[in-house]
Amino acid sequence: MNITVVALGKIGLPLAVQFASLGHNVLGADVNSTTVDQVNSGIEPFPGEAYLAEKLGEVVSAGLLRATTDTAAAVAASEAVVVVVPLFVDADGVPDFGWMDAATRDIARGLKPGTLVSYETTLPVGTTRNRFLSMLEAGSDLVAGRDFFLAFSPERVFTGRVFADLRKYPKLVGGIDDESAKRAVAFYEAVLEFDERPDLDRPNGVWDLGSAEASELAKLAETTYRDVNIGLANQFARFAADNGIDVFAVIAASNSQPFSHIHLPGIAVGGHCIPIYPRMYLWNDPSATVVRAAREANAAMPEYAVGVLEGVYGDLSGATVVVLGAAYRGGVKETAFSGVFPTVAALESRGAIVLVHDPMYTDDELAALGLTAYHLGEQADAVVVQADHAEYRALAATDIPGARVLLDGRRVTDPARWVGVVRRELGVG
Repeated sequence: MNITVVALGKIGLPLAVQFASLGHNVLGADVNSTTVDQVNSGIEPFPGEAYLAEKLGEVVSAGLLRATTDTAAAVAASEAVVVVVPLFVDADGVPDFGWMDAATRDIARGLKPGTLVSYETTLPVGTTRNRFLSMLEAGSDLVAGRDFFLAFSPERVFTGRVFADLRKYPKLVGGIDDESAKRAVAFYEAVLEFDERPDLDRPNGVWDLGSAEASELAKLAETTYRDVNIGLANQFARFAADNGIDVFAVIAASNSQPFSHIHLPGIAVGGHCIPIYPRMYLWNDPSATVVRAAREANAAMPEYAVGVLEGVYGDLSGATVVVLGAAYRGGVKETAFSGVFPTVAALESRGAIVLVHDPMYTDDELAALGLTAYHLGEQADAVVVQADHAEYRALAATDIPGARVLLDGRRVTDPARWVGVVRRELGVG
C-alpha cells in the first residue's frame, strides 16, 4: 500500500516508520526541509524515541520510506493519508487551526478518488466533519464518503515509547460514514500489530467507535480524565505539604481504587497533551466546571512550588537557584508547555538568579529557549527538580556545592545523597 504521513514530528515519524516496517511504501511530508533531509539520510531528527534510530535506518535503506516537502504530490501518489500536524490552543483556550488548515488544503490539492484520509491529531469534537470535510471537498472537487473517505483516529501513544504503545493500546477509529469507517478499520489492521490483552473486554485491535465525533471525544475524555485526576492529586499533595503529612505513605497504605491511579506531578504537567487537550474539551463544553478547576489547579503548581521553596529558604532575592530539567518530563527532549518556564518566571519574580540544567540540551539550545545554562559543580544556593531525568537519581549535594535547600518536584533524588541539605518533596514525575 502507498501511504502518506503528513508531519514527521515525534508521533508522525514513528508512525511512518511503523507503516514502512510492515512492507508498505511510505512518503513522509513535512514543511521543514532539514527534517526531510535527515529522514532521507536515515538520521532521526530528535533523540529519545526507543528503537526509532535503527528502525528508521532500516526502512530508508530498504527504500520503503522517503520524505518530501511536497505534500500534494505525496498525497497524489497514495491510497491512504495520515495527518499528524500539531494543533495548539491560545492563552484563552481557543484552538489555532493555522497549521492544520494549511496541511488540509495541501492534502486536498493532491487528493484522488478512492483515498482514505485519517486525522490523528487530537481535535475538538466535530472538527473532522464540520471543518476539514468541507475544506477537502472544496480543494479537490471530490465528495467525501463517495469519492474519498474520511475518518478520525486519535494517536494514543507516549513519546519515548511509541512503538510499544502502538502494540499495547486499541486503535480507535470513527468515520464520517459507514464506508469511511470500514476503510479506516481495514487500513489500520494492515499497518499495525497488537499485543494480546486479556484484560480488555474485547480483543485488542482496531475498534470502530461509530462516528468521527465519538472518536474525537474518546481522546479528549481520556486525556481530560487524567488532568482532573492529576488536579485532585495536586490538591492532596498541597494539603499534605502544608500540614507536614507524607502523602506518599498515605497513598501506599491505601488499597482503594482511586488512589491506584493518582499521579503526583509536583511542579507541573507539560507536553502536547495534558495542558492543551482539556482546554479543547472546554472549548466544546465551557460549562465543565470540574475540568476548568483541575486545569487551573495544575497550572498553579509552579507558583506554589516556588512558594514552598521560599518558605524553607527565606528571601530568594539575589539567591542563585538551579532548576534541574528543561524538558517537560524525564528522558524526552521536548519543552512544549514544560513547567520550567513558569517555574523560572516565579523564581525571577522573587529576585532570584535562575540557572537551568538539562542533560539533553546544550548551552546554546537552552539559550535559544531563553534559559541560562548551569553546569554541575558550580556554586548555587538552592535547587528545584523540575524533570525526572534518570541522571538526577545519582546527583548528590557535592554536585551542586553551596546548596542549602533542595525542592524535589518529581521525587527522583536520593535523600541519602543530600545529607546536610534541607530537602522537600512535592510529588513524583
